[in-house]
Amino acid sequence: MFDKKAYERRMQWYSEARFGMFIHWGLYAIPARGEWVRSVERIPKEDYMTYFEEFDPVDYDPKAWARAAREAGMKYVVLTAKHHDGFCLFDSQYTDFKSTNTKCKRDLVAEYVEAVRGEGLKVGLYFSLLDWFHEDYPHYGDRNHPMRDDPAYGNENRDFDRYLTYLHNQVRELCTNYGKLDVLWFDFSYDKLRGEAWKATELIKMVRSLQPDVIIDNRLEVSGEGFGSLAEGNPTPFHGDFVSPEQIIPPNGLQDVNGEDLAWEACVTMNNHWGYCREDNFFKPAPMLVKKLVECVSKGGNLLLNVGPDAKGNIPPQSLEILSEIGKWMRRNGESIYGCGKAGLEKPDWGRATRKGNRLYFHIFENTVGPLPILGVKKEEIARMRMLATGAEVPISQSWVHSDYPNITFADLGENPILPDSTDTVLEVTLKA
Repeated sequence: MFDKKAYERRMQWYSEARFGMFIHWGLYAIPARGEWVRSVERIPKEDYMTYFEEFDPVDYDPKAWARAAREAGMKYVVLTAKHHDGFCLFDSQYTDFKSTNTKCKRDLVAEYVEAVRGEGLKVGLYFSLLDWFHEDYPHYGDRNHPMRDDPAYGNENRDFDRYLTYLHNQVRELCTNYGKLDVLWFDFSYDKLRGEAWKATELIKMVRSLQPDVIIDNRLEVSGEGFGSLAEGNPTPFHGDFVSPEQIIPPNGLQDVNGEDLAWEACVTMNNHWGYCREDNFFKPAPMLVKKLVECVSKGGNLLLNVGPDAKGNIPPQSLEILSEIGKWMRRNGESIYGCGKAGLEKPDWGRATRKGNRLYFHIFENTVGPLPILGVKKEEIARMRMLATGAEVPISQSWVHSDYPNITFADLGENPILPDSTDTVLEVTLKA
């Protein structure tokens, strides 16, 4: 039975946070060709073990990661405790394929959790349902396994139930050994491996008994595509608390079958890979990412922005520069993001709008010729208008140039055609109570 009140209670902080950091990190940082390298290049286990034997992130400093996230204006962080290659960044008693058995001999998740909490941020862990290392996970014929095309890796003696026991045991470890978790991010379901194929009802019952307030994504049912049972209006016991569109911002936000808004989070890379990729320098500039964050919030969603640290444990300098620039904007304008959502107004030609209670935030991406038209808001409804970054008063325009449009409110931004903030100048409009 879906408990809507309990759902809304646990989702409250998440719906207010709006901005988080995703961290993809593991052995794949050494080949530096992305997190799917073992699958894409069909690398046999024995060859991949070279990276396990070499792994020694001497610069790993999760406090620096957490500080970078906080200073960028992010409110929560999600780390890949285990990705599809099966390598664990935590000290699992169920496998030897873990960070404590590498040269670094450290429980990297334990250090991460402490660092993120230390910065006052919410703690998230990602856990892959796939596992290309485990002998009982399907190999030959599976859509994603590195050995999918090699008949020498048949599935005759593999016991999937034994794998599921392993999966559940590891999730229990994460939910037991690291204190309170705020987000548990499963990845991902495909083909016949979805829902009860993972013994998902049993899994979520266990998770909820250990972490009653944890927020869980929808990928026990779907992948980066698909919305899940909450969207279908018939939530399963393992429904996701939020929808997780990947590398796309939904064109119109997301609603369920009854037209009610859904909680969602666009997970987006800074360049074109999740894990560290030495050759991928196609980074999205900070102004673009600020506008994409605003777009998510204006559509009622969150943005989970990824970084992929290198093999030594350093977030790439390009990513740090981008985060720093986003942080500068957020320090001036974060009020228009945190706790905000849809404005209930038509999208303006010159930008976007977000809302929190009786405050409207107009995000001006480009200036207009003449005073700024504010569609959908009557003059008599406005208590005051201010530049959010500075608090400077912005008067309602009395210019003759818009005398042909008496029913439209115009804001007088002054004589300078160049906006104070070329990325996004935010106009705060407080409505009368």
